[in-house]
Amino acid sequence: MSSFLNVEHKNQDATCYIGNLDAACDESLLLELFSQIGRVLSVHMPKDKLTNSHNGYGFIEFADTTDADYAMQIMNMNKLFGRPIKVSKSSFDKKTGMNSLDVGANLFIGNLDPVDVDEKLLYDTFSSFGTIIKPPKIMRDDMTSQSKGFGFVSYDSFEASDMAIECMHNQYLCNRQIIVQYAFKKATGSEETGVVKGERHGSRAERMLAANNPMRKYLKGPNSGGIQHTPNTMFATSATLSAPHPPPPPLPPPPPLPIHNSVPLPPPLPPPPPPPPLPHS
Repeated sequence: MSSFLNVEHKNQDATCYIGNLDAACDESLLLELFSQIGRVLSVHMPKDKLTNSHNGYGFIEFADTTDADYAMQIMNMNKLFGRPIKVSKSSFDKKTGMNSLDVGANLFIGNLDPVDVDEKLLYDTFSSFGTIIKPPKIMRDDMTSQSKGFGFVSYDSFEASDMAIECMHNQYLCNRQIIVQYAFKKATGSEETGVVKGERHGSRAERMLAANNPMRKYLKGPNSGGIQHTPNTMFATSATLSAPHPPPPPLPPPPPLPIHNSVPLPPPLPPPPPPPPLPHS
């Protein structure tokens, strides 16, 4: 499929941004993958003019906005060539940017299993409590990409992060008792590992600013760019309501009586007659 040259001319509400793509990914692979969700009109992966290699992201335009919303539900944080991809509505990223919804409801998740827990599992687990504004981040070794056993999750509201702490702190995830608490702040804006002393997120000042965040209006309404409006309690849902299941078929008739030596068995004996009435005195 031919790629489009200018994303601006496409239907932004039906166009998905695909990020964190591996170098081995190309437009034909994206087309084959996302065509299983709905009819794809165009695929575009911006490329470097010198090396002709893509920049790690692309855009997919669907024929229907419903297919784009469904793609975000089932494909976001799934791994492609070992990397969790980001799937979001390109119109929302252009209007606001995910960082505009970062109110400071950022959680530190510690004591994670370095083998069994990945970004997808964190997303599926913690999206049950509210809207996650960016893909969860697990800190990894630069050389081996092995998990260091901790990561971060960011919500759009402190109500969601408070609920996640209340429900998940000291609970078990992949047979490990995890730590869930507000992450420490840094002067540069990134989080510490939760070991050193400092000011944590979740302060009263942050909560007051979050309540008056003007970007929260983009979380409301049907064209909010695919941002999750309610806590995610089902991790694979259909874009449309499925038809009711047909009634079960009627039971088959009972099998014929068994045959012994090619001769049908005699019918069962009739019940004995009732006893005669007692004589009157």
